Amino acid sequence: MKTILLIEDNADIRENTAEILELAGYSVTTAENGKIGVELALADRPDLIICDIMMPVLDGYGVLHIVNKNPELNGIPFIFLTAKSERIDFRKGMELGADDYLTKPFDDTELLSAVEGRLNRFSKLWAEDYNLKQEGLTQFLDDARSVGGLHSLSVDRKTHYVPKKQFIYTEGDEPTRLYFLKSGRIKTTRTNNDGKELVTGLYGPGEFFGDLALLEETNYTDSALTLDDSELVYIPKEDFRQLLTSQPEVGRQFVRLLAGRVSDKENQLLGMAYSSLRRRVADALLRLQEPLSSGEPAPPIQLSRDDLAAVIGTATESLIRTLSEFKHDNLIEITGAGIRVLQPDKLRRANW
Repeated sequence: MKTILLIEDNADIRENTAEILELAGYSVTTAENGKIGVELALADRPDLIICDIMMPVLDGYGVLHIVNKNPELNGIPFIFLTAKSERIDFRKGMELGADDYLTKPFDDTELLSAVEGRLNRFSKLWAEDYNLKQEGLTQFLDDARSVGGLHSLSVDRKTHYVPKKQFIYTEGDEPTRLYFLKSGRIKTTRTNNDGKELVTGLYGPGEFFGDLALLEETNYTDSALTLDDSELVYIPKEDFRQLLTSQPEVGRQFVRLLAGRVSDKENQLLGMAYSSLRRRVADALLRLQEPLSSGEPAPPIQLSRDDLAAVIGTATESLIRTLSEFKHDNLIEITGAGIRVLQPDKLRRANW
């Protein structure tokens, strides 16, 4: 059962509103002024706060300011009740981070609709999987901005075009933003002391990259290069940090999106350490040609032999020999368009 804290100095409005909410299945706690309301919220964090603006002791603006600044209360959906409809009141509330308004007098439907809308929006943010390969980034940022009161979040969301074979950043650069790849492909590489290049990651549409240096607050330890003409969306460093720190629910969702590839990288490292070359090549081909989220077949793998060898961690000559063997066994097809896996199940089950 969702809990609602109702802060209202008018006894009749307080009692009638609480009764409506309780009949709708909510657990309601009431307070006659802002100071008592804040104390109740600290004692038992509610799922949502409904608060009058004009009150004695501590007004609604003061309550919202405390809620936003207190780590124990931060992130609670907040609805203002106001008998005033002047634009200046609405603007001040939005600047402070209010989620919604109800102008008194309001009817039962308006009240319940506002409450359900706020609770559903917050539940959606940490429960939904966003389809980042379509319009999921915009949807996620819009939800995070609305739910978390992050009104300046990624104001500039224009797409940046970067031509093929251009560096996005290089080893040693200071990170200034998080990158979201809208179209194209990106590879990240590290160079050892002998000058040998190791591919540390391959990224396609709908993926973030460049996040590790931001999280560790260090300079980049690898370089990012476009493999195709690419479209990128930049999320400024301060916006990224604000997402992670100012709103716990938003931060958890964002971290979950960014951390999804960690276990895959661990499995790749284990495979590189203990699997045979044929097994490593097979796993890499299967990973690079996963079906699209729409269910359509994936396009051919279009990587140079040098890049593919760097992903697997082997010499280019060894890779070419293994690919020839797979082609001879009719497991893959090699054309001018790239490499296509013909028998993924057989390639996956084979004990090399």
